[in-house]
Amino acid sequence: MDIFVRAYAYAIDNWADLMDALQQHCRLVLIPLAIGLIVGLPLGLWSARSRWAATVLINSFNGLRVIPSLAILFVAIPYLGLTFQSAVVALTLLVMPPILINTDVAFRSIDPMIREAAYGMGMNSRQVLRTIEIPLALPVVVSGVKTATVEVVASATLAAFIGVGGLGAFIVRGFSLYDNAILLVGAIPVALLAISAEIGLSLLQRWLQPPQ
Repeated sequence: MDIFVRAYAYAIDNWADLMDALQQHCRLVLIPLAIGLIVGLPLGLWSARSRWAATVLINSFNGLRVIPSLAILFVAIPYLGLTFQSAVVALTLLVMPPILINTDVAFRSIDPMIREAAYGMGMNSRQVLRTIEIPLALPVVVSGVKTATVEVVASATLAAFIGVGGLGAFIVRGFSLYDNAILLVGAIPVALLAISAEIGLSLLQRWLQPPQ
């Protein structure tokens, strides 16, 4: 318990720095996630509609999943430098695969008979997408967003390795000083953010699930 007491004391003594780091960490999470949603959702829908697009996009982004985020980060450094933009690029590439792939699966798995019934009722393609396909696809899409969010919350700590900040700065500081109490000041908020995202998006997914 002594380590938690020391972590608490360190957090109180460095409260302003901790709040700044939390704000930076949230930016490192929200900006890549927003870009991933803006780009990944339309690409996922296109992939579900086109066999050629599915082959290219799914294979490409599946390939990205095997590359560590830290490796992508260091590849971006020669072009963007030790900047916030480098971290955003690396984290955006991290969140894209689960969003795009789940969106593809969500729309591709909709029963074609449901679409045919909607068209038979006189709906056009836009109406079918808005009133039939999107509500049915949303739970699976949200599952991909949940995966992406939890991953980016954890991986945003890597930005500290290039001096961008975030809660990872306390983890790096704890490692460099061989002080686990300082490390916990960064690690505990990251864990709480990840758990909160997991629980919140799981509840949203359950709420969006259509009745059986």
